[in-house]
Order: sequence, then structure tokens, then C-alpha cells
Amino acid sequence: MKKLLLLACLGLFSYGVQAQMQTPAPSPFQKVEQKVGLTDVTLEYSRPGVKGRKIFGGLVPFDKIWRTGANNCTKITFSDDVMIGDGELKAGTYAVYTKPGPESWYVMFYSDASNWGVPPKWDETKVAAKVKTTVYQMPMNVETFTMTFDALTNDSAFLGMIWENTYVAVPIKFHTDKMVTASIEDAMNGPSDREYYQAAVYYLEADKDINKAKNWIDKAIEMREKPAFWYHRQQSLIYAKAGDKDGAIAAAKKSLSLAKEAGNDDYVALNTKSLALWEGKPSADK
Repeated sequence: MKKLLLLACLGLFSYGVQAQMQTPAPSPFQKVEQKVGLTDVTLEYSRPGVKGRKIFGGLVPFDKIWRTGANNCTKITFSDDVMIGDGELKAGTYAVYTKPGPESWYVMFYSDASNWGVPPKWDETKVAAKVKTTVYQMPMNVETFTMTFDALTNDSAFLGMIWENTYVAVPIKFHTDKMVTASIEDAMNGPSDREYYQAAVYYLEADKDINKAKNWIDKAIEMREKPAFWYHRQQSLIYAKAGDKDGAIAAAKKSLSLAKEAGNDDYVALNTKSLALWEGKPSADK
């Protein structure tokens, strides 16, 4: 009996050791968080390796739906509505499935993101967005399947996929300008100097109504108790873009003077360079 108890204890100990054993995943999980404009995008996927295999047209057959990675389905989450191709994709979480081909892929955003890999029964009504992408052959081989957010702007990005020597990218458009404009209009009901400043700078950089930007930056400066050299710097750029060279020069000189008082060499150099350009004088590096 004692021997039986001893063997039983050893067996339990051995099972406990095995249950605690951990090894690296063959296809490691990756989570990518990206901000595009005002929208949060989260990508979750697993990354298989080439490992000496033929991938596209081999391990991943052409013209068949692929889970786009390994293990669980690849998931992408948008905090706001976006545009995929010409179609609207509502905020939410989607599985990203692909149908690779030698010259083009179909990329599908599937509303059911609970499947392990490809759904046992494909439901076309759950395809919330579908886009055809061009295959680009890379001059080198990429060992590990990689998904990226490429060519970021305030209102666009490409969801890139690269593996072996193949790269495809899905264009995504974001409603950033619409969201920012609504935010500005709401804030303008009782804005602070900072909100006027932010709105003016956004309109300058987004190439929107420069006269509105000019009005807002003036109000921002008027509302400040103490002058700020960076406010006057943006004022000079807005005036210059509006075609008011005299106003731009006056604002730049004010910014330059305040920057010198604050000991900010970067703004001293920026204003000096702008004044040289607007006044038609050669500038000296400072």
C-alpha cells in the first residue's frame, strides 16, 4: 500500500510539473495600437514564419480564404466609422480575412470575430467591407508575417501585410476632418484662447479657410494675459498664407523678441529665417 501511495504521489508531482511547463508559441501573438487622426485602431494577430516553406501558392493556397496569419482569426478594431474602399465600415471589431492571388488579393472585414481561424461555414452577409488590392513583389524575403499601418496622415492610412516576398496594402480613410470641424464648432460656443489657437493651427495645417484661421489666432492672442512666442509664430505663418506679408512680418518680429526673452533658440532661428524670406534679406544661421 505504501508503494502504491508513493507511486501515486510521484505521478501527481510529475503531472504538476508538466502542467506548469511553458514553451514559445510557433506563431507569436502581436497587438498593435495606432492612432490615426482622432480614431484609435487596434490590430491583434499571430505571426507565422516562412521556415523554408513556399508560402503563397503553397502553404497559403491561391483563391482560398485565409485567416491572415495563424491561430485565432486576425482582429481589427476601430473606435470610429471609417471608409474601406468606397464603403463605410462602422466602428467595432472585425476579423480580417483574405483571399490571396498571384497578382491581387481580396481583403474582407468580417463582422463575426469569434472564430478560430476561418469560419466553418462562411456567411457572405457578415462581410461588412471587401476590397481588392494589388500584389507588390518585394526585392527581399520577409521571414515573419507582418502587418503594419503605413503612410499615415491625419485622415488616411494603409493596412499593410507583408510575408515572404509579397506585400499588399488596404487603403483606409478616416473622418478626421469631419470630427475636428464638429469639435471646433462645438468649442466655438465658448472657446478659450487655447481652443482658438488649436482651431487656427488646424485650419492652417489642413489647408482650410485661412481667413477663419486668421480671425481665431488674433482672438487667441487677444485673450492671453501674457503673450506667447509660439502663438505669435503661428500668427505669422497664418498671416503669410493669407497673403498679409506686413502682418506676418510684424507677428514674426514679436515672436522673435519674446523667444529671445525666453531663451528659446529654436524659435529664434525659425523667426529669423522667416523674416529673411519675407523681407527679402539673406539669413544667417543662428
